[in-house]
Amino acid sequence: MSNDDQRHPLTRDEIELFHMRGYVGPFTVYPPEEITARWHRERIRLMNRTNAAYQLDSSKQEITNIANYDRHLDNEFLAEHVCRPEIVDRVSSLLGPNVLCWRTEFFPKYPGDEGTDWHQADTFAHASGAPQIVWPNDNDFGGTITAWCAFTEAKIDTACLQFIPGTHRTMYYDESKGFHYTPTQFNQTVKQGIRRGFFGYDYRKLQIDPDWSPDESRAVSIELEPGEVVLFWSTLMHASHPHAGTTNEMRLGFASRYVPTSVRIYPDSDTLSEYDAEISLDRYGAVLVSGSDTYGHNRIATTTTTNRPFRPLPALP
Repeated sequence: MSNDDQRHPLTRDEIELFHMRGYVGPFTVYPPEEITARWHRERIRLMNRTNAAYQLDSSKQEITNIANYDRHLDNEFLAEHVCRPEIVDRVSSLLGPNVLCWRTEFFPKYPGDEGTDWHQADTFAHASGAPQIVWPNDNDFGGTITAWCAFTEAKIDTACLQFIPGTHRTMYYDESKGFHYTPTQFNQTVKQGIRRGFFGYDYRKLQIDPDWSPDESRAVSIELEPGEVVLFWSTLMHASHPHAGTTNEMRLGFASRYVPTSVRIYPDSDTLSEYDAEISLDRYGAVLVSGSDTYGHNRIATTTTTNRPFRPLPALP
């Protein structure tokens, strides 16, 4: 386990590299054998949704991807994970001393699954049309830092991430256009010769220029060992390879998303609508993972739904 006295800030060269490319890493958070053992244990516990922050409508025949949001709010291992100094210190090097984790998500890819569409996320308004994060002064361009941790091996043939370096400064998509959720198109669409989709959406519908397409010749593949994490701006053009099915093992990534405390989260909203589902935010709270919150315009979760306290790191000197 990590020693809270040991700090992990980015070096000056790493910070410069991040600002140039839009990503940095990978870094080791867990030894492979540790994350493998912990995940085998936690996946059983996560099947129990009794204390999950979002209780889904039992009349829905299909449990959509929204069901895996923010399980750090009820799972002790994930609650610890979002506060790990190996992640938070590096994020704080980029965002400043006062940092919130505002969302987490699981990203599984099963053998034979399509790759994820090339996409960018700025306000995360793509599904509902309503911004989910708003930077100070209503900046038109913001985004979030995503810490994408491999809970299993992620290689090219098992659907690892892809980035197009340097694309984080320009948005090629208009999230306010919105798009329609069509789960039946999953694993059905070939784009530029590769099976790609976006969890039941078609991200091409948000393109500012409908005739534009990403320059895949510049793409880099981000292969990760279990327990490694890569940090990237959500506005960086990113995607994933398909899972080629060369192994029977799923690929699982866990993404924790971070913003400064100055950012407003779910402004003027009591619900979240995505994947043809709507959930109440009554039990939602952002987690202060570093420093202090002097703004007070976000609901802060000080404990998990099972009463485990979140322990933010003191700001780096």
